[in-house]
This record gives sequence, C-alpha cells and structure tokens, in this order.
Amino acid sequence: MSIGPAGHVARSTVRPNSETTRRTPLRTFLHTEDGVTIDSVYDPGPVVYDSSRPSAGDLVFVVAHGFTGDVDKPHVRRVAEAFTRHGAVVTFSFRGHGASGGRSTVGDREVLDLAAAVRWARELGHARVVTVGFSMGGSVVLRHAAIHGDGGAQADGIGARTDAVVSVSAPARWYYRGTPRMRRLHWLVTRPEGRLVGRYGFRTRIHHREWSPVPMSPVEAVPRIAPTPLLIVHGDRDGYFPLDHPRMLAQAAGDHGELWLEPGMGHAEHAAGDALLHRIGHWAVSQGG
Repeated sequence: MSIGPAGHVARSTVRPNSETTRRTPLRTFLHTEDGVTIDSVYDPGPVVYDSSRPSAGDLVFVVAHGFTGDVDKPHVRRVAEAFTRHGAVVTFSFRGHGASGGRSTVGDREVLDLAAAVRWARELGHARVVTVGFSMGGSVVLRHAAIHGDGGAQADGIGARTDAVVSVSAPARWYYRGTPRMRRLHWLVTRPEGRLVGRYGFRTRIHHREWSPVPMSPVEAVPRIAPTPLLIVHGDRDGYFPLDHPRMLAQAAGDHGELWLEPGMGHAEHAAGDALLHRIGHWAVSQGG
C-alpha cells in the first residue's frame, strides 16, 4: 500500500464519490501528516424520502473514540450504528490503538489522526462534517476544531474543517488526578509496567515520551472554536471527570456553546445510551447549513 498525501486513501479500487459507493461500507488505511497509518471505516447514511424531515444526505459524523477504544470495539460500532440513522459515519482507530500504526500520545498528536479522517470524509463527497468525540476523543475534537473550525487560526478551507463539534465526557484540563480512575489511568500511561498492561491488555501501544511542548488544553481550545456550533455532553455520574470539567468548558464556550448534563450517565461511549446518541444525531442535523 503506497503512501499518499495526508488524509488521503492510500490505495483504493472504488470511486468514493459515486452514488453506489456512497451506499456501500468502505474500509481503508489513511495517512496522517506525520506519516502514521490510521485504520478507518466509512458507513453510509440513510436514504431519506420524507420531505418533511431535514435532509441529512450530505452530513457525515466523524467519531473519535476514547482511550483504549478502537474502530472494532463493540461500543464504538454501537455509536456508529446509532448515528447512521442521521447521516453517514466515519470511524477510525487513533494511533497506537487496534490496527492503526504508531503509538498513542494520549490526546496530543491524535489531532492529526482526526484531521486525516475529516479530510477523507470530505473526499467522499460530504458537504457537512460533525466531529463527535468521547473522553480522550472529546478533548481531541475540541483542539481540532480550534485549529480547523470556522474560527480556527489555521483553518484550511474544505480540507480538515469541521462544521459542528460534539464533545462527550471530555476533561477540561490536563494532568487531572482527582479521581481513583484517573490515578489508575496515569499509572497506565506513565509507568513502564502500566504501558505493558496497555499493550497486551487493551491493544493500546502508548508512547513513553512526555509531551513536549504541552498541547493546548481543552478549556483553552474552546474559545477558539466560535462560531462553529459546539455541544458539550457530560454525565453527572462520570467516574473520571466530575462536573467542574464540563462547566469549565461551557463557561469558556460562552454563548456559542451548549451544555447537556445527563442525569445518571457515567463515562463516555459505554454510558451513552441509544436515546442520547439519537438526540445528539438530531442536534447535528439541526445545525445544517
């Protein structure tokens, strides 16, 4: 498989812009700007014949999973299936996860993985892209939108630009250790024995180097997303990040952000029920330009 431009399909025998391909699932490897291969799946959206409903034919969700997830995990496939009722869906495995190359940087260079997936979604012919991230992926979609959204300083036109952002169960700040689950996660990431557990127990290969420089935090990224629509979703029983995290993000977003605090919800994809996913889908459709 030859290496092509960042975000492009390396080799493909299909024509993704044709009507038949738009109805057919597709799997391939993408290449990021720094040369990492990203395992990616495209699921076509619904055919909508009811003229009373908003047309979602041009809408695609690009789903960014949480740490230790991957494109084949059942909870990621469930999210994708729910969103296909509202539009097409691109899912992918972050670097260091599943069949993707490289090593996880736990939210830093993963922005390049998301950018490659968004570019691919646009190459497939979709005019509107909504990025939806969970936990680590929730922080990645915020930083990606700050760079590539309508208000991003490095916005690149049609390429990796996103039209709306949904961040679910995301942290507001880095290095948080205020809950037992986050202390265990820090052990997994920072200790050699923890990284072995990640590699063999969770199919997640974690980079041993610390961040240098430290990337923009989610709460710093949020004000730079405007005027791109932003939805922040968080459960009031999240065992990783308590409610001060979504409230900080919402405060930073100001009037352009919307906050949903979900009663009884835990953390990320596993806790996001089908009803919530469909509400998110309806919100995304309603943001259509």
